[in-house]
Amino acid sequence: MSAQTRFLLLVSPLMERSPAFDRAAALAKAEGAALHILAFDYLEGLATAGLVNEQALEQMRLGYVERHQQWLEAQAVPLRKRGLTVTTEVAWVERPLQELLVRLREEPMAVVIKALEHESLLSRLMFTPLDVHLIRECPVPLHFVSAAQHALPRKIIAAVDPFHHDPSYDDLNDRILHEAVKLATACDAQVDVLYAHDLSDLSAQEYGLGSGAGFFSSTAAKRLFDEQGQAFNELAARNGIPPAQRHMILGDPAKVLSSYADAYNVDVIVMGRVGHRGLSRLLGSTAESLLYKMPCSVWMVKPQMLD
Repeated sequence: MSAQTRFLLLVSPLMERSPAFDRAAALAKAEGAALHILAFDYLEGLATAGLVNEQALEQMRLGYVERHQQWLEAQAVPLRKRGLTVTTEVAWVERPLQELLVRLREEPMAVVIKALEHESLLSRLMFTPLDVHLIRECPVPLHFVSAAQHALPRKIIAAVDPFHHDPSYDDLNDRILHEAVKLATACDAQVDVLYAHDLSDLSAQEYGLGSGAGFFSSTAAKRLFDEQGQAFNELAARNGIPPAQRHMILGDPAKVLSSYADAYNVDVIVMGRVGHRGLSRLLGSTAESLLYKMPCSVWMVKPQMLD
């Protein structure tokens, strides 16, 4: 008999109940998974307090962790009454990312679920938020929960890019669709696939044209559009997505996805994430920039090999 699938809900140290609690519980119930709720506590002021001795400081730390553990247990009680297998844990950790990565290697999880922390652009430029670190480093799918109108998703969009030049995308589109269909099946939800394509950006890469005007005045635009459409439909067809649920829209991906999600009350967008090195890593990936622009929750799938 195989072991029960496990979901990890990573929660804030501030003892605040976010929509991620309800989403994690609903998904675990739908997929018959066990749910582990984990909080990493570390209060800088308490950890470095110099006005008390070491023994008193340790008692303060233990007291805070105990209160947080009791709070998490209180959140878990109604979930257990619904038949869910729920465990809770509070750990005093200064570097949560490193600790989480170690745990995921030792205790496999099917997905990490977390409330999205809306950081300002200035804050993201000065300090890399934990959410962005997770996008780059987490070895399992990530579900960032933002505004959750429904605990269990009803409408899911898979965002694909069948014309991407990065070899890391070779199997990523199929993985995105597989994950989206699997999620929709468990939730009895509708899944559509969306390709937001920007021909002006691709023109220089594909045809060496110096300006968008020159590109769109040529027959290259139609040829490229047809090639993209064929690749998109082949991808959707082999993953069982019917024509009525395929959408190919011209425009900037961030604007297209955001507008579509808002107009059609999308609950979750499933998209890929590709790691970066060097300057491109510093500037961030498309997934990182899209994360803070979407009006709904986001489910991120990694390539087979995440660099």
